[in-house]
Amino acid sequence: MEDSAPPAQVSHGSAEPRATPAGRITIAAIGLFVALLGATAATLLQRRFGGAVDELMVLALLLNVALILLGWHRHRQITQLVGQRLANSARTRLTPTSDPLTGLLNRRALTEQGSAMLLDASRRHRATALLLVDLDRFRAVNELHGHATGDKLLARVASQIQAELPPFALAGRLGGDEFVCAFVFDPRDPNTVQRIAERLVSHLAQPIEIDGAGIQITATIGLARSDVERGSIDALTRAAEIAMCAAKEAGRNRVGWFDPAMARALQARNELEQALRDAIPAGQIIPYLEQQIDLATGQLFGFEVLARWDHPVHGIIPPDRFITIAEQTGMIADLSLAVMRQAFHAARDWDPSLSLSINISPAQLRDAWLPQKIIKLLLETGFPAHRLEIEITEGALFENLPLAQSIVGSLKNQGIRVALDDFGTGHSSLGHLRALPFDRIKIDRSVVKAVASDSDSAAVVSAIAGLGSSLNLPVTAEGVEDIETEGWLRNLGCARGQGYLYGRPMNSANTRRLLAERRLLAPGAPLLDPDHRLAG
Repeated sequence: MEDSAPPAQVSHGSAEPRATPAGRITIAAIGLFVALLGATAATLLQRRFGGAVDELMVLALLLNVALILLGWHRHRQITQLVGQRLANSARTRLTPTSDPLTGLLNRRALTEQGSAMLLDASRRHRATALLLVDLDRFRAVNELHGHATGDKLLARVASQIQAELPPFALAGRLGGDEFVCAFVFDPRDPNTVQRIAERLVSHLAQPIEIDGAGIQITATIGLARSDVERGSIDALTRAAEIAMCAAKEAGRNRVGWFDPAMARALQARNELEQALRDAIPAGQIIPYLEQQIDLATGQLFGFEVLARWDHPVHGIIPPDRFITIAEQTGMIADLSLAVMRQAFHAARDWDPSLSLSINISPAQLRDAWLPQKIIKLLLETGFPAHRLEIEITEGALFENLPLAQSIVGSLKNQGIRVALDDFGTGHSSLGHLRALPFDRIKIDRSVVKAVASDSDSAAVVSAIAGLGSSLNLPVTAEGVEDIETEGWLRNLGCARGQGYLYGRPMNSANTRRLLAERRLLAPGAPLLDPDHRLAG
C-alpha cells in the first residue's frame, strides 16, 4: 500500500538570530583581550605618571570601547540578516508556488517538493511514483465550448485528481492540459500505483457537466518510478512523458509504464529524424518503381513511384521506417517533391505510352499551392503532364473537401490525371466520387489479398469494379501476389493490377534496363540515364 509518512521538511531558517558556538568564543576572546590590554595599559601609565593612574578606570574605558565596537559589529550582522529576509520574502511573493487556475502546485514548486520527496523516499528505502496525466483531445473542448469552459474543466479535473491520490501526495499542473502527481510507495507492491492510475483514468472518462453542458473527455497517464528511472525529479517526469506518449500511440484513454527501452527507441527515432532532414537535400531519398499491368492483355502501362532511403551506411531503408516521421515533422512535402523531381527526370525519355503514378500525403493536400509546385517540376524536367497520375487517399479528402476540389481541379486543368487511392478501406463515400473528377479507382491491398479465399472480399471487389464501370472509372487492384488472385480480379472486372506477381519495386536504373529489354525507351534514348545521380 502507499506510504503514509510525509516527506522530510526543508528548514528555511529560524525566526530569531541565535548565538552560535563560534560567536560565544569570539565574545570570550574579546573579553580576555580587553582584560590583558587594560592591565598592560595601566602598568605603562603608572610608570609614566606614577601611582596616580587608576587601573580599574583604564579597564572600564577600554571595555566601553570594546562594547561599542562589538555593538557596531552586531548591528551590521542584524541589518544584513533583516535585509536578506526581506529579499527572500519579496522573491517568495514574486514566485508563487501554486497554479492560479487549479490551485495545484506549479512547475517550480513541483520540482522543489518533488526533489525533497525523492530524497526522503530514498532514505526510507521507498520509491517515488510519478504520474503524468494528459487529457486526450482537450483542444477540441476549447474549440467547441470556448476557453472559459475549458478552464472550468481543468479546475474540475484537478479536483478529481486530488481526490484519487493518497495522503501526502504532490499534485501539480505543468501547463495546458498536463498534470503531474507524485507519491511515495513500497517498491515491492507496484500494483498500488497501477490501481491509482487506473481509477484516475476511469473517473476522468465520466461525463462532466459544466454550465449545463455535458463534456466527455478521457485521459492518458504515463507512469515512472524512481527505483527504475533513477535521477532527478525532472528525469522522472521525462520518463513518465515518454510512457504517456507511447500510451497515446497505443490508443489513448489508458495507462502506460515507462520502460528504459522506450528511451532508447525515442533516441533512435530522434537520430533517424535528424538523419532524414539531412538525407532529403542530399538526394538520398530516391524513387523506386512498381509495375502496373493491364490485366486483360498483360501489357505494362506504367509505374507507381515509391520512396526509398538509400542510406550511405545502412543501405536501402523501407518507407515504413521514415514516412511516418516525415509526415509528423512536416518534411513530407519536401520529400515528396524531391522524389517527384527524380522520377520525372528518369521517365522523361520512356515510351510515351508509359505513365507515372505518385501518391501525395494528406499534409500536401492542405497546401493550396501544390498544383503550382507540381507543374513547376514538370516544366523543369520536361515530363509531360498527361503522363502523370496523382493518387489521393480517401482519408485525405475528409479534412477539407473544398480545398481538395480546388487542387484536383487545378491539376486536371493541366492535363494531369487523378486517382482515388485505397478505395474500400472504410472511408469511402459515393459523394466523393461525385464531388471530384477522378480518372481511376484503386482498391487497397488489404481487400485484394483475400479475394480468392474470402467471399466478402470478393463481393467488395466486385461491387467496386461494378461501380467503376458504371462511372466510367477503370479500377486498379493493388497487392496482386499470385496467379490465382490475378484471375479472380480479372473475372471480377478489375482493369489493371500491380504487386509482387509482376516483380519487386526497382530503382530507376534497373527500371531503365527492363524498359530497354522490352524496347520501351524512346527512340535514341541511352540505355543508362545520363544523370546517374538521379537514376538511383
